[in-house]
This record gives sequence, structure tokens and C-alpha cells, in this order.
Amino acid sequence: MTVVVFVGPTLPAHEVTAQLNAAILPPVQQGDVYRAAKDQPHAIGIIDGFFEGVPSVWHKEILWAMEQGIPVFGSASMGALRAAELVDFGMIGVGGIFEDYLSGVLQDDDEVAVLHSPAELGYQPLSTPMVSIRATVKNAQAQGILPAESAAEILEYAKSRHYRHRIWQDIGQEVNKLPGVEAFLDWLPKNQVDAKADDARTMLALMADCLSQGTLPSNPVTRTEPTLVWKQLRNRIDSDVVKNNAVIDELRLDPQLYSELRDRAVLSVIAQEEATVQDQQPDRETLIRQMTGHRAKAGLSHKAHLMEWLDSNDLNLAGYEDMLADAARIDAAVAERLRQLDGPLLAELKRTGKYVELRDRAVAKSNAAVVNGPVSGADRLRMVLWYFEKSLDQDVPDNLDSYATSLGLPGRAELGELIEAEFLFCHRSACTDVPKSKVASARHEGSIDERT
Repeated sequence: MTVVVFVGPTLPAHEVTAQLNAAILPPVQQGDVYRAAKDQPHAIGIIDGFFEGVPSVWHKEILWAMEQGIPVFGSASMGALRAAELVDFGMIGVGGIFEDYLSGVLQDDDEVAVLHSPAELGYQPLSTPMVSIRATVKNAQAQGILPAESAAEILEYAKSRHYRHRIWQDIGQEVNKLPGVEAFLDWLPKNQVDAKADDARTMLALMADCLSQGTLPSNPVTRTEPTLVWKQLRNRIDSDVVKNNAVIDELRLDPQLYSELRDRAVLSVIAQEEATVQDQQPDRETLIRQMTGHRAKAGLSHKAHLMEWLDSNDLNLAGYEDMLADAARIDAAVAERLRQLDGPLLAELKRTGKYVELRDRAVAKSNAAVVNGPVSGADRLRMVLWYFEKSLDQDVPDNLDSYATSLGLPGRAELGELIEAEFLFCHRSACTDVPKSKVASARHEGSIDERT
């Protein structure tokens, strides 16, 4: 890992990676810098962080990272706040917002706080930070768009609002009778200043220059006091790592399962990297579909059952959403490449020794095929029920079109044709050679009648 950057609503991930070869992590919260520093990155950059709802990043973990010889940069938002507080200990602050906090021009956390969308929607900002409102109004005043009195009233009104409600459209409606505001609102869409994004880009450029030139600053060695609460935080995080490593070791003792999950995990990493580069994350509707499917399979029909399952699996709701988003990204990556998979699938069949069996069965099915008349809806339903409930021993999927596309088929009509051919072939041949799971094979050793 070369560089770690904690970022959320200030900049999209693709803009960060365009400037810097970095691992993108969500807005920083308590324990995150300690976890990142344990992997010994060349540098850590903090842009965004959580201010409420979860504990904020500790000063002590930043100090500990710098004690390990890791330069820590801060800018724009939480990064600017922590840099102003820790600059004397070696944290590197970048940008005008950092300078204003350092000098005391800015003092309140709410100056950089914003309302943003959840992780699965890419932390999109839903309000405007006060620092950007200040910079925009100052620019408008300098260009003669706003008189000084109107500028002052706009800033006073915006500051009086909770940071979640600082939205230009709402602010404009409340101050629209002030002199110059009509012209200001016309000027605003193309000229508003994003102060946080500007500072974040400056920090990334500095980090990139330092890395390329090999001039990353070294921090003065400041010993981190081993207080009780600091020891407790480290012990909690370290014990999680030890526990997770132990679980993975248990998985390694089942090599077949490890191999299956390893391949799925690799696909997860590739899908995440692609989603980050393209700045495309699963939307809320997709996550809800993933959740519905998972809860149905896991038998978690009631909320109480879900909460018990989360607790037993060492998950919280945020972690559960991350898991669903991961599954959605994998599904999207697979769906995107389904038309390219025929060749690789055939190669894998040959490599694993299963090609001849399936080829011979496909030939036998083709030779045994006869021309049938139209199949009634009732007969097709019977075949579908037979295929899923008797052949696969599972429930019929709620959405047959989605199921079909997951298999690389255009839709349910083509899936129905496959099932019809399979049903007729198995009915004629007593289905003694169906290459399915051991359970399914055992179930097919006897003859298959037409009952569903």
C-alpha cells in the first residue's frame, strides 16, 4: 500500500486517483488511522471525516502514525481541523481552510460540515459547507456582484442555519429581496466556489510531488502517551485483527471452501477497483434488492432476526450495507462481461476435466430432440417447478428474467427453452446422467415422472 486517503463528499474517488496512486478509504472515524498505519503506508491523507453519529478520529492515533514515521497530511474538512490542532507535532496542513483554522479566523467545526448521501451513493454532498459559502460571497463581492451589506447579511443568515440546511436554493429564497441578490443568484451556478475541493486538490498535488521526488517530510519523534483509553482502543482493534486472522486460518483447513471463497473475494477486489475508477457505486434500489434476497435465503423475515444475525456475525448495519454493496458490485461486474465468458468457461471446463461429460450430454440431448407442438402455459409452469424444486432442490426465483440474465441468457423465454429441453430429455432418459450436485444426482437415480 503506497498511500491512503480518507475522502467522502469533498471529492469523488476517481478525482483522487487521477492525481495520486492511492487506496481510497471512506471518511475517517475513530480507529481508522491506527488501522491504516499498521499497514505502514508511505503517507496518509485525511480530507473527510465523520463529525457526528460515530466517534471522530482521535488525535492520538494520528500522533501514533507519525511516530511510526508515516507523514500525515490534512486538508479541506476534518483533515484541516486535525492538522491545525497537530501542526506543532508534525502533521502537514494544506490549504486556506487549514490556515484559517490555524490562525483562529475559523473556529467552529460546522464551517466544514456537510450533509451527504450514504456510502452506497458515493457520499454525494447534499448541502454546502459554510467555508464555500464564505468564499463564494467574497468572490461575488470582489466582482461587484454583491454590495457589502448584502454579502454580510447572506453570511449571517447562512451561519444561523444548521449545516444540514445550508443549501443555496433555500438561502436564495430567504434573502432574495436584498440589493444585488437577483444578479448574484444568476451569477451563482457557474461561479460558486468549492473551497473544500480546491484545498483537497492542493493537498493531493503536494502529496504526489513529494512521492515522485522522494521528498516526503519526516516527522519529529513524539512519543505517544500510553494512556488507558489509548490502550483500550488499540487492544480492541488488534483483537479484531487477531480474531479475523484466526477465522481465516480455520477456513484454510477446508481447502475446497477456501478456494471457492478466495475466487469470489478476488472478484470482489476487482469489482471494487473498477467501481472506484468509474465512480459508480450501487444505488439504494439495488441494495434493497440485495437485502431482500439475502434475508429470504437466510430466513431473516423479521427485524429482530436480522439484528440477531448481525450480532452473531460481528456486523453492524453499516457493515451489513457494505457487504450488500460488495455483492451488488460483483453482480454488476459479472453481468457486464457475460457475453465475453463463453471462451473462458469452456477453457475452465477442459481444465477441470468436466468438458467431455457435458459435451457428450449436449450431443445426446440434441440427438434425442424431437419437434414438439406449442407448449401450454400450464405445462411450462410444471416444467419450471420440476426444474427448480425437484432438479435443483430450491425455490423458484422471484424474478426469472434476472435469474436468466445471471446465467448469460437474454431473458426468461430462453431460460424456458432450456428447461423444456432438459425436462423432455430427462423424462425420456430417466435422467440418470444429470451432472448436478451430489444431492441432485442421488435424487435423479430413479426414474422421473411427470408429477411436480
